[in-house]
Amino acid sequence: MNPRIAHFLSSRKDLFEKLKNFREDDSSKIAWFHVASLGEYEQSRPVIESLKRVSPDYKIVVSFFSPSGYDHVIKKPQQGVDFICYLPLDSKRNAEKFMQIINPALVFFVKYELWYHHLSAIKTRKIPLYLISAAFRPDQIYFKGIPFFKNLLFFFDQIFTQNQNSLDLLQSIGNENGVLAGDTRFDRVVEIAKSPKIFEDITGWKGESPVLVAGSVWEEDMILLIPLINSNPDYRWIIAPHSLDPAPMIAWKAKINLSSTRYSEWDKRGDYQVIFIDNIGMLSSLYQFAQIAYVGGAFGKGLHNILEPIAYGVPVIFGKLKKESKFPEAAQSQEQGCGFEVVDVEDLNSVFENLQDSDYYKKSKDSALAWVEANRGAAVKIISKISLKGEL
Repeated sequence: MNPRIAHFLSSRKDLFEKLKNFREDDSSKIAWFHVASLGEYEQSRPVIESLKRVSPDYKIVVSFFSPSGYDHVIKKPQQGVDFICYLPLDSKRNAEKFMQIINPALVFFVKYELWYHHLSAIKTRKIPLYLISAAFRPDQIYFKGIPFFKNLLFFFDQIFTQNQNSLDLLQSIGNENGVLAGDTRFDRVVEIAKSPKIFEDITGWKGESPVLVAGSVWEEDMILLIPLINSNPDYRWIIAPHSLDPAPMIAWKAKINLSSTRYSEWDKRGDYQVIFIDNIGMLSSLYQFAQIAYVGGAFGKGLHNILEPIAYGVPVIFGKLKKESKFPEAAQSQEQGCGFEVVDVEDLNSVFENLQDSDYYKKSKDSALAWVEANRGAAVKIISKISLKGEL
């Protein structure tokens, strides 16, 4: 059996026993949040925090579908979350058993991962059901005219969309339960930027030098970045690869003319110009040191989170997207003047040079901060709407 599939199945072993132990002799009201993986969990966090501020007596259960999301989050306690588990595989029996044990008072699904039997079990019990941070595209199966998939969206009492396009798509299939709330990721990145982790070693290493932080980069990104690094020795460079596999880092190090080291092997006595971050959990706070950010993934499986650097007022560069509709924030950042899409080395050099101009840079930085500020508050809107319905 494929190791990933084996892990996927074995991780759900004893799930119901763990749930029973959690709920044993506990009559607290439960708000259940289901997320696909880590990205959706991050989108749920501001809503969880807003709900707990309004109704602190609620206990929060978060279920994951993806092992990668679950494995990352379960490593340490999550503020405001009382129980973390996997979602049982979507069968009528599993869904009924899950609902019977946790007996939630409210249920939130995040973005667009929808499971028929679980939704059906929730609605059968007439439990208020919400979809939050919903982001839809015309090419999704819900809008292909197939009744089974279209009807999944009608299970929800309210669907809080990230943008107007998603709201319009809902209305195009006759669903009038949509509400434009905005993207909760803005709330999350603002919270992180307000209280980033402190790295005194990075502060000392940076000194007065400008820094470019390259986050979640792949080989395709480094093909562009390595020539830029080699031609700009006055900068300090923080490179956080998408994968922690040391082999690509070793290969990149060999092609970089500047002195470099991995964070885990960093001898603080050495004067390194490039640091490879070979751990998980630092990146979102490392953007505090950036003059400019580069966010990877656009050339491959998908663009990573450009809102994290933008929340610090950092202009962000990224590759040419293969599927622009999946990442509307990329186009929006370009419209605002704080995001820059590049195709090749020449493009990257041009954008980088433009950002060395102080007036141009300040305009980009100011637009980043203004854009984030204008989009804060989605989580409060969601919880306020639910409170007005008398369900909190």
